[in-house]
Amino acid sequence: MSQANTSGLPNGNALVCLGSNATSQAGGPQETVRAAISSLEAGPMTLLARSRLYVSPFMPRGAQPDVVNAVVSVATNLDPEALLACLHEIETDFDRTRETRWSNRTLDLDLLTYNEKILPDQSTLREWVDLDAQSQRKLAPKELILPHPRMQDRAFVLVPAAEIAGEWVHPLFGKTIRELLAALPPEETADIVALPG
Repeated sequence: MSQANTSGLPNGNALVCLGSNATSQAGGPQETVRAAISSLEAGPMTLLARSRLYVSPFMPRGAQPDVVNAVVSVATNLDPEALLACLHEIETDFDRTRETRWSNRTLDLDLLTYNEKILPDQSTLREWVDLDAQSQRKLAPKELILPHPRMQDRAFVLVPAAEIAGEWVHPLFGKTIRELLAALPPEETADIVALPG
């Protein structure tokens, strides 16, 4: 069930992107994402809103089967690092292994935002935001970077995020999620399809 949120994220909230393109113990990608949302509700957080489920091309396009994505807004007393650790535990519960970057995954839970925090600092965030595509494939940060340094580039994140938190303002760019989405080339969103129900 989609719940609209047009006032941004109140204090204590985070946005989490879910993705799956492989079968887990819960079933196929749709069943996995739905079950993972239920796991988030049962964890040390409160689910405030969730987007519809969307199907989007794998990144990079065509390399693997399409991905089922959604974005949820949660409130939690966990700090960002503890929240990320909790998300990793849930991924493991759904048979996620971390052997190869950008490969098929039973479940991917990305912490996109935590309030309007910038972590660890603005210059480090800027370095990761400006990283060229080739370096993105090879390098992974050793510390938590917030907001997620690729969220503004990814239609599969911004489309569902705009549905529930379109007015959240990115602290580095000073633009809302809706504005970031509108700035993407039309071809980036053309193949993203909302699933029924």
